[in-house]
Amino acid sequence: MLSGIKVLDFTQYLAGPTATRLMAELGAEIIKVEQAKGGDPSRALPFLKEGRSVYFIQQNRGKKSLCVDFSKPEGVELVRALIPQVDVVIENYGPGVMERRSLDYESLRHLNPRLIMCSISAFGRKSPLSHLTGYDYIAQAFSGIMHMTGDADGPPRFVGVAIADGIAGVNAFAALGYALLHRDRTGQGQYIDISMVDALYHMQSVEVQMFAASQGAYKPLRFGIHHYGSCPQGVFKGPQGYMVILALDRQWPNVARALGKPELITDPRFSSAGRRGRNQKELIPMIEAWLQSFPTDEAALKALAEHRVPAGPVLSVEESITHPYFIARRMVRQVPDQVLGEVTIPGFPFKFSAFPEERDLRAPLLGEHNEEILMHYLGRSQEGVATLYQQGVLHKGER
Repeated sequence: MLSGIKVLDFTQYLAGPTATRLMAELGAEIIKVEQAKGGDPSRALPFLKEGRSVYFIQQNRGKKSLCVDFSKPEGVELVRALIPQVDVVIENYGPGVMERRSLDYESLRHLNPRLIMCSISAFGRKSPLSHLTGYDYIAQAFSGIMHMTGDADGPPRFVGVAIADGIAGVNAFAALGYALLHRDRTGQGQYIDISMVDALYHMQSVEVQMFAASQGAYKPLRFGIHHYGSCPQGVFKGPQGYMVILALDRQWPNVARALGKPELITDPRFSSAGRRGRNQKELIPMIEAWLQSFPTDEAALKALAEHRVPAGPVLSVEESITHPYFIARRMVRQVPDQVLGEVTIPGFPFKFSAFPEERDLRAPLLGEHNEEILMHYLGRSQEGVATLYQQGVLHKGER
């Protein structure tokens, strides 16, 4: 789908590499520019096996590695020479890094007016907090997501996965796709400014508008494992583990019938979502006692499904890897690696009918494609490339 699109990728760690990883899956050519001598710092993140980072493999499959020394003017000039040949530049460096090397959009668009450039940062490049360095948990805290996570009478808690990095990367992926569409229609390049905080704040589904509409009477607050305003809408203990039940007014009669208590449908304590929320301390034990009357969680979930009650198990990562759903959806995926042989990673979440086949992609060794990129795109000779190695402008690694 993105065949022929060339991307110069200055990203590292997770948010930026997520965007370019998704583009690689769709056929874009990704030139990953890494700084000598260590390259992307995620090459050293666990889990390490034979000196190779499985984390790096997952985020950088299908990319070509060009490793240059940014401290040398020759290294920066090599990178700038590639700008007229690419469609997209993406970066997630700290504040001022690209500007100091004349690699910012204002400098690069003169080299390629059709260029689309995307920056991903915690607080955005054009903001009163653009000077601050930020990471995932900081974005979770600043966006209000952390304020809404945890028990009502306990401290705020962060989400247990890198949700800010991940959603910012997906936002960048989407924005780049539409920017490419706009360029194809108009010939116009542009700059995209993605903030991790913005990406998370956009996920506040009801909290902002409810606070504003109520003129502050409604104050959003975390409520633990059960929704404060409706029930059943939360995490319930089953005979073996935990499961989520989320039944609104239309499904409430189904819940009562599943419990074998149809009289609860019209019980004044439970006859509306609000009343069930206010009386959840009475309702939750009824539901959990019924759930625990089954021999297994699977049996309880089957009974709920037979009564068309929305419910699902709380799966561990260990359970997900062997679950038939994830296997059928190709969301547990074994991919080849030139060092480790095979690695298990999460699958590609976009399912396109016109492109049903998955691409055979491998993560690069550090500087693996130095010669290929410089000779193909810049017409450098083997002798010229060898000189750049001697000058310390180019670097290679074994992992």
